Amino acid sequence: MNITTPTWVHHAVFYQIFPDRFARSARTPHPRGLQFKPWGADPAEQGFQGGDLYGIAEKLDYLKDLGITALYLNPIFASASNHRYHAFDYRVVDPLLGGDAALRELLDQAHARNMRVVLDFVPNHASRGFWAFHHILENGGNSPYIDWFTVYKWPLRPYNSSKTRPPNYAAWWNNPALPKINVRNPGARDYLMGVAKQWLEFGIDGWRIDVAEEIDDDSFWHEFRTLVKATNPEAYTVAEIWHEAKHWLQGDMFDAVMNYFVGKAAVSFFASKTLNQSFVHPDYALKPADAKGFAEQIDTFLGYYDWQINLAQLNMLGSHDTPRALWLMGEDKSALRLSLLFQMTMPGAPNIYYGDEIGMTGAGDPDCRRAFLWDQPETWDHDLRAFYQQAIALRHAYPVLRTGGYADLYAKGEVIAYGRRLDHQEAVVVFNADTKAHTATVPLDGLVAPTYTQVWPVNSSHIYTPEHGKLHLTIPPRSALVLVSA
Repeated sequence: MNITTPTWVHHAVFYQIFPDRFARSARTPHPRGLQFKPWGADPAEQGFQGGDLYGIAEKLDYLKDLGITALYLNPIFASASNHRYHAFDYRVVDPLLGGDAALRELLDQAHARNMRVVLDFVPNHASRGFWAFHHILENGGNSPYIDWFTVYKWPLRPYNSSKTRPPNYAAWWNNPALPKINVRNPGARDYLMGVAKQWLEFGIDGWRIDVAEEIDDDSFWHEFRTLVKATNPEAYTVAEIWHEAKHWLQGDMFDAVMNYFVGKAAVSFFASKTLNQSFVHPDYALKPADAKGFAEQIDTFLGYYDWQINLAQLNMLGSHDTPRALWLMGEDKSALRLSLLFQMTMPGAPNIYYGDEIGMTGAGDPDCRRAFLWDQPETWDHDLRAFYQQAIALRHAYPVLRTGGYADLYAKGEVIAYGRRLDHQEAVVVFNADTKAHTATVPLDGLVAPTYTQVWPVNSSHIYTPEHGKLHLTIPPRSALVLVSA
């Protein structure tokens, strides 16, 4: 099969936004008397802090200035949870977020700035309040929608379930709040496909698919892909699958996955001395790695997939489902800087979790979902944000760093180097994760440029000339060199 993925994704830098916590706008038409949690309240309190889509639209110039070219938003459809993975109506943007009109403005404003917008889709499960499940709650077996879900026993237990007394219907991880949709029912299937089509026609640029592998029905995903690409051939489909995903990335289901694999590899190498290993997840095990182990992991995940897939992977250091990257790194900002630069010089689309660029930290859900501190700029790490801006600009400046081929060049101790090549342009990227300077003789292994110019750190133009197919380099502690041919 000739695999293709959307070209724009290969060049994109994504920014992930948890809508309730990013920005609140005074323009959202709320009914009088609504009560939100104070902005910046402890996320452990749950509740709603009032972030909305108009607020995101008003911050697009901030994101443009950072270098962002695409947004990924956590769910925005009508829901009774602040994360909105418990949808009760997929065809309506949550009024608390500003409704459909706010999405229209956000799309128009983003597209005017050449930014794409990808939304979160949750076809595996809905909420207790989802209209079809509510119909069953009210009518029992007499509901015409009975086969949209899988009921084991009557009467249903939507609220009084427990670990020892689980819900008596199929639910995501036995959570009674999340009844699992029976996608083999043709009506339920048509509904979900209609939702996907509706919002693509509205103007979104793709879908991130929640817990995609839990719909164990390849025909559903084949149909989904056919519909998406027929509606918008350039639409992006990226699935939440935390581990190797070759089955789903053969060109007939998804364009990419959320690449937690690359994230945990980067965190484990660049923060090997400060790693916070208290976060436990079966597919996100953190273990200190040296350069050799890190290089092997890179080769492994690049070797899994067709090159078109590698160019479209959503490369991330953390998300709404993990602790923030800085927390995982033991608050080591040098590790965060090196990891970011790695993201920006690797195949695949980098994804930045909102607020990481100003030094936001936090443990796992819900602590990783704190409100962005627009009203407290004195708390921002402005030097860190400038670093993000420069690293993103580096990626935008050199196509070879986005779509060039990849080759290992060197991996010893805590120093790693790799090469990128696109047509006649070449790049050599070198990292020193140690706390002391190192010299390295890096073999170029097929790279043939007569000279390389140092473009990172910025404001440097040192010229390197290979000798006998090798570069002799000195790399300062906790730093990187990026060299690009003419």
